[in-house]
Amino acid sequence: MSTGSSDPSRAAAGGISTFKGQERALRADRLGTGGLLLSVLAATAPLMVVAGVMPTTFAVMGIVGQPLLFVLLGVVLILFGIGYAEMSRHVHNAGAFYAYISRGLGGTAGAGAALVALVAYNALQAGIYGIFGFEVAGLLDTYADITVAWWIPSLLALALVGALGCLKIDVNARVLGVLLIIEVVLVVIFDIAAIADPGPQGLSLNAFNPDTLSGAGVGTALCFCIAAFLGFEQAPVYAEETSKPHILVPRVMFLAVAGVAVFFAFSSWALTVATGPGQIVPTAQEQSAGLLFFLTEARLGETFTDVMHVLFVTGMFAAMLSFHNVVARYAFAMGREGLLPSAFGRTTGGSGAPGTGSLLQTAVSALIVIAFAVTDDKPHGDPTAPILHLFTWFGNVGALGVIVLMALASLSVVVFFVRRGAAGTQGWRLVTSSLAGIALVVIAFYTVKDFDVLVGAGPDSSLSWVLPGIIGLALVAGLTQGLIMRSRNPEAHARIGLGNEAFQLEKAAESAETETEKASTP
Repeated sequence: MSTGSSDPSRAAAGGISTFKGQERALRADRLGTGGLLLSVLAATAPLMVVAGVMPTTFAVMGIVGQPLLFVLLGVVLILFGIGYAEMSRHVHNAGAFYAYISRGLGGTAGAGAALVALVAYNALQAGIYGIFGFEVAGLLDTYADITVAWWIPSLLALALVGALGCLKIDVNARVLGVLLIIEVVLVVIFDIAAIADPGPQGLSLNAFNPDTLSGAGVGTALCFCIAAFLGFEQAPVYAEETSKPHILVPRVMFLAVAGVAVFFAFSSWALTVATGPGQIVPTAQEQSAGLLFFLTEARLGETFTDVMHVLFVTGMFAAMLSFHNVVARYAFAMGREGLLPSAFGRTTGGSGAPGTGSLLQTAVSALIVIAFAVTDDKPHGDPTAPILHLFTWFGNVGALGVIVLMALASLSVVVFFVRRGAAGTQGWRLVTSSLAGIALVVIAFYTVKDFDVLVGAGPDSSLSWVLPGIIGLALVAGLTQGLIMRSRNPEAHARIGLGNEAFQLEKAAESAETETEKASTP
């Protein structure tokens, strides 16, 4: 990305190339392909998906064909990624989703998307603190005979994540990378063990049979499964911190989507092989979130299962750190463009990290965790507040928000290239974006329709409209802010989504004004 510099010699020496100076730019050249890939994949929390999402989908939805769902969703998200990746070659902004939507649908739509993104990723990150605290408390009780409330490890992790969020992004990438690789290795070992020692039906491929996707629960199962992919769409958020964003961001996005689809399809198939396709649903209903550990203990022993329990926790920590970094960068981009106070649009010290945005995310998560802790009147070890409420409610709110953003981004891709007169040359990308957008709208519809099932509430529960209403409220509030900005400060409104490019426009305008003044001076 070309951002210009007020000091060419400094830029040439490897400094920050930005009109506003170092404090208004994220540090470039921090991430290569590996670091960027690990940063976005960490958000998928593979062990949390295999141990948590997959058993829940089998048990609650009764869908044996979950492996096929991951394949189908992988296709949809690759179709989405084709246009999304092409946009990343034209727009390099830590605001990613809202920057893209601004370029296609205008600044007001971008302001709405910005607030939806901020709320959605905050919700995803805060929700994980619930299951993290519960699992750590359980480990301490089991292995150290120490009884603590779930919110104590949650708040300790929150403080550590906040501290790491203020460090250099390449340091974060190394932490995320180590945790992610270990998780993946453990799951692959289980997959191999399941295939080597299959259930009574042998190496059956029945889970890939389209007939297994019949029934009323398919739409809701799609909602569960698409949440497992969340993370790949974060690659453009780090565009300003890579050396060649136009190359690295698209590459990482496709690697992430393809890798996640294959990995989760294979691992969910391994679960069906281990029990037998005919028994996976009743076994998941009996074992619940303990399904994976039940199967590993039978095949790989108690020690391996204990290690997996520990890595289950560290994987959640990696996901929390990944989402934290994304929220901090959205806050930075919004502060830089006037959608949040300008203090959020500055980086911190020598790390080049968006420190104020990091503090905001930490404060929001702390308030949410404390609120659930104060209202938790259940005995220690009861999962109601940390998992069934905090994790489930906020996780699904966040997932709905990201699905809505992806659908809007698909529409934005089409409008962006049509307005640029590139409909002919980008025709196939417009088709793939349109197909992906339609599929994402369908998934969003089922997510809202079946929200009571997703959060475990009754069909008449107010939660079925209050929780998805959070995303609707964020969208309306953001659009209102955009309209007010367009009325009161049209110049700032015109810069929404432009990032450092807006500063270049300011610089060019100032330069032109100076030249005009000189020319008019006798």
